[in-house]
Amino acid sequence: MTETSALADAIARSFAHREPERPAVSPLRALGRRQLSGWEVLAQSVATTAPAASMVLLPAAMLTHHALTSGLIAVVAATVLVTLIAWCTTLFTRRMIASGGLYAFVAKGLGPRAALTTGVAMAVKYLGSGALTLYHGGHAVIAIAAQCGIGIRGPATAVVYLLIAAAILAALLRGVRFAALAILVIESCSLIFIVGLMVMPGAEPAPVQTFPGTGTGLLLPVVLSALFALAGFESATFVAPEARRPMITVTRTVIATPALCGALFVFAGWAAWSGHADTLVGAYLYGTSTGVSPVVVAFLHLGMACSWLASAMASSNAASRLLYSMGVEGVLPDALGAVHRRLRTPWVALVSAVSCLAVGATVLAARGAVPGWAGVTLRVVLLVAYVMVAVAAVVFLARIRESTPAISWTCRVAATLGGVVTGYIVIGHALDGRFGALVALLVVLAVPALWYRHLRRTRPASLADVGVFDSPESKDVLPGAGAFAETGRGRVALVGSDHPNAVRR
Repeated sequence: MTETSALADAIARSFAHREPERPAVSPLRALGRRQLSGWEVLAQSVATTAPAASMVLLPAAMLTHHALTSGLIAVVAATVLVTLIAWCTTLFTRRMIASGGLYAFVAKGLGPRAALTTGVAMAVKYLGSGALTLYHGGHAVIAIAAQCGIGIRGPATAVVYLLIAAAILAALLRGVRFAALAILVIESCSLIFIVGLMVMPGAEPAPVQTFPGTGTGLLLPVVLSALFALAGFESATFVAPEARRPMITVTRTVIATPALCGALFVFAGWAAWSGHADTLVGAYLYGTSTGVSPVVVAFLHLGMACSWLASAMASSNAASRLLYSMGVEGVLPDALGAVHRRLRTPWVALVSAVSCLAVGATVLAARGAVPGWAGVTLRVVLLVAYVMVAVAAVVFLARIRESTPAISWTCRVAATLGGVVTGYIVIGHALDGRFGALVALLVVLAVPALWYRHLRRTRPASLADVGVFDSPESKDVLPGAGAFAETGRGRVALVGSDHPNAVRR
C-alpha cells in the first residue's frame, strides 16, 4: 500500500515539473540505445571467437604437433584462465555501460595512461584478428569455388576480398540489430556444419603428418590456438549501450561465452584425442587426397567460411565501437564519433575499421600466407589487455569500497596467470630464436606511453574524458523524481539526493 502511494505521489509530482532547461544526456546517446536482445548480444560475443572454425583448428594443432593429452589439458587450462578474466570483467559490466569496453573499464580503475595501453591492445587485436578471419574466410570461399570448378587467381582474388568486405560493411551500416541477426544466423549454420561433420562417420583418412620431437616448443602452437579461440567474450561489452538490459545481458554473455565456447573446444580436443577428428582434420589439411568425399570437403569449407566471416563481422563491430568511443572523447579524430542519423550506427568508425580489415586481408592474400609473428602479436596484446582489466578491477572496487577478500584474490590470481602465460609465450618464442612476441609486448607498452605524452601536451582535455560511459538521461526518470547536478566536466548528470548541488528536475 505504501509503495502504491509513493508511486502515485511521484506520478503526481511529474505533472508539476516543467522540462529542464539543461536536460541530462548521455555522451553515447547518438547510438541506438536499448535495441539488442540477450540472444543478439550473445551472437556478437560468440561469433568473435569463431567457434566452428576453432573446432577444426584446435584438433589440427593438436594432431600436427603430436600434443594430444597435453593439448587437451592446455585447452582446459585456457578455458579456466579466460573464464577468470571474464569474471573480472563482469565486476565492471554490473556497474557501468560503455562502448569502449575494456578500454573504458581500465580507465576507471587505472587511469588514462593504462586505458590507452588497453585501447591500443584492443584495437590491434580486433583489427588484426578481423583481417585474419576475413583472409581465411575469403580463402575458404575461393576453395569452395574451386570445388565447383571455378578457379579464382591473381587480381580476381583481391576482388573477392573487397566484395566480401563491402558486404560486411553494408550489413554493419544497416543497423546493429540487422548485423547481430546476420551474425547469429551465419555462426549457427557454421556450427551445425562443423559439429555434424565431426560426429559423422567417414572414410578412413590418411595419417595426419606430425612434427617430431617433444618439449615446450611443440605445446606453444596449441596454447596459442586455444587462447585465440577463446578470445572475444569481451566484444559484448562494446555494444552494451545498444543492449536492452545491458547490465544483465552483457554480464551474462561475458561469463557465458568462455564457458560455452570452452565446452565446444574441450569436445573438439577430446575428438582429436580419441581419433574422431581425424577425418575432419585430414579433409581440412589435405582435401580429397585423404580419400574424403569432395562433398564433405565442400561442406567443411562452407562451415569454415561462415565462421570466419561471422567473426570478421563481429570484430569489425567491436572495433568500430572502440574507435567511436575514442572519437567521442577526443583521443582520436572527432570524425570517428560521427553517427548516422537514421541508422544510428557509427558510420565513420565502421568504414575505417572495415577498410583496415580489407587492406590487411588483401595484403595477406597477395603474400599467400599469414606470417608467424602476426598471430603471436595478437595473442600477446590480448593478454596485456586481460591483465590490465583484472588489475583495474581490484583497484576500482577498492576505490568504491565494494571489494571483498575473495574478489580481490580472484582478480589477483587471474592477473598473475595472465602474466605467466604472457611470459611463457614471449620466452618460449625467444628460446626458439623468434622475437616477434617480445617486440609486440614492447610496442604495445611504448606506443601508448608516447601517445599519452602527446595528448597531455596538445589535448589535455581529452585525457579527462577518457573512459566515457553511458549515463541515465532526464527522460529516463519521471520529472521531479531524480536529483541532477553539473559534473566537473560541465555536464548535467543524475546524482545522489545527498549531492551538495543536487536539483530535482
